[in-house]
Amino acid sequence: MTTTALADDLRAKIIANPDVLLEDHALMRALVGANDDAKGGNIIDLRAIAMERLEARFDRLEDTHRNVIAAAYDNLAGTNQVHRAILRMMDAATFASFLTDLAGDVADTLRVDAIRLVLEVNDPDHQNDLGPVVASVPAGFVDDYITLGRNMPARQVTLRAFHNVGASLYGDRASLIKSEGCLKLDLGKDRLPALLVMGSEDPQQFSKTQGTTLLVFFTGVLERVLRRWLG
Repeated sequence: MTTTALADDLRAKIIANPDVLLEDHALMRALVGANDDAKGGNIIDLRAIAMERLEARFDRLEDTHRNVIAAAYDNLAGTNQVHRAILRMMDAATFASFLTDLAGDVADTLRVDAIRLVLEVNDPDHQNDLGPVVASVPAGFVDDYITLGRNMPARQVTLRAFHNVGASLYGDRASLIKSEGCLKLDLGKDRLPALLVMGSEDPQQFSKTQGTTLLVFFTGVLERVLRRWLG
């Protein structure tokens, strides 16, 4: 093989895969040295190219690092919130104090602006004395509310934007609520389902793109607490 053929072959390989050249530190040092000695108007500044490549790689690494730290912090903060809310629910000595805590300390801990416990009953016209936190609704209401009347399964946890159309579970605060979390509650065998709705004035508080693992856990604990009180 002649020198010219070898040079042509190397040239073709470099053109086909320039990253190999840019990522080889020894070759880059030799080329940068030659570039300093023979820099002219037609010479490409390989040092600048290498620096741009390194800066871009560093920026990507830094962004990834920040995103990982932020995600870990948000996950830890969310876990702590849910755990504190659960402990507060379990502290109640009576059902009345449980409902007071649910609309007060629990809602504040979860950073929601409104909270309502919805119980399906066979006779929703019958008035209960459970206070403003509890709403009595006819059978079938929970699934219809979660699915918005569509023919689809009602998920245990639904996070979504809230649009105040007609009657609302949030009463006078309905016009302020921008997003909501809907937790479907299984109260046990031979019992109608229930629903916990949490409304927020922040449109980003609840979104269908968010994870629901922590709220699924919260729902499971709330179901057990309610079964104890309503049993």
